[in-house]
Amino acid sequence: MYLTLKVKLNPDREQSDKLLTTMEKFNEACNYVSEAAWYNKKFGKTGIQKLTYYDIRQNFSLSAQLTVRAIGKVVESYSSDRKTMHKFDRRGAVVYDQRVLSFKGNDTVSILTLDGREKISISYGDFRPLDKNRIRGQTDLIYEDNNFYLMLVMEVGENEVRFDDDVMGVDLGVVNIATTSDNEIYKGTKADEIRERYTSLKSRLQSAGTWSAKKHLKKLSKKERRFKRDLNHRVAKQLVKRAKDTSRAIALENLNGFRPEATVTKAQRDRLGKWAFSELTDFILYKAKLEGVPVVIINPMYTSQQCSECGHINKSNRQKQANFRCKTCGHRENADYNASKNIAHRGDVSLPNVLRLASVS
Repeated sequence: MYLTLKVKLNPDREQSDKLLTTMEKFNEACNYVSEAAWYNKKFGKTGIQKLTYYDIRQNFSLSAQLTVRAIGKVVESYSSDRKTMHKFDRRGAVVYDQRVLSFKGNDTVSILTLDGREKISISYGDFRPLDKNRIRGQTDLIYEDNNFYLMLVMEVGENEVRFDDDVMGVDLGVVNIATTSDNEIYKGTKADEIRERYTSLKSRLQSAGTWSAKKHLKKLSKKERRFKRDLNHRVAKQLVKRAKDTSRAIALENLNGFRPEATVTKAQRDRLGKWAFSELTDFILYKAKLEGVPVVIINPMYTSQQCSECGHINKSNRQKQANFRCKTCGHRENADYNASKNIAHRGDVSLPNVLRLASVS
């Protein structure tokens, strides 16, 4: 499978200026190509290249390979939408390949600018080690918050699927981010504190309404998004590790279109906001695939209203957000734990037979 690794460039001031100039010229060239393609109704690579190649080389000072990459970026853009003429941000991504970007060891890259090649140090997290031999295809140079990053596409191996014909159910929620059928609860306590602090600060900044306040709001929004993403990564990693260590598959609900704010009180909604369920699910799916852990997606209907002991379904079974009490058999327990056991049972029923046979052989 393929993963994208985000690598930070650490240029000095002069190198940063060169990269920005190259980026702006590259996207100016993309806009020139886009306009020519639109008015001449030529959207294929060969037609656009014949039409614009030499003009780009002369007017935008791009190398031959960067010229080809600019044309390729426009062609790819129009491949999915030809209803309007496309515009490219002046600091949009620059597309590099192995001819114009190479690695010098694991901590330096040689990257082409309008003023020639520059050797720039790089840094990256330890979540996914950089293996140059696994890099595939093109690499995008992007500019975010005054920093340059390379988006590397890496091919990574997948572990053999192994499990002991058992399933761990995972209930995703707002108050508790995740609850497993082992009654392991991943609480949102820290998330609550961060959200409350951000909500209070946002309210004050919105009331101020100044230019600097709006700038601070934008920065704050990105910081909050990074926090949520990091927390989702950590929860997904722990869930997959738990399933792998116990040789079980993972069962998740299909929450496409689900609105968590509709299942909690107004006070909880104001305090917690909407959690990124789709992101957390995606993280679990790809981490599980890497570790050889099967994942089955089940229908979420009535998992929170069904008794995990007798199977009786009644909306009144879930008395409060955290409390479940069956109206038929009287079974009581945490509502999220009850739901996770229902999810595990449905996942067990839904597991493909081929996986069961593989586990036996």
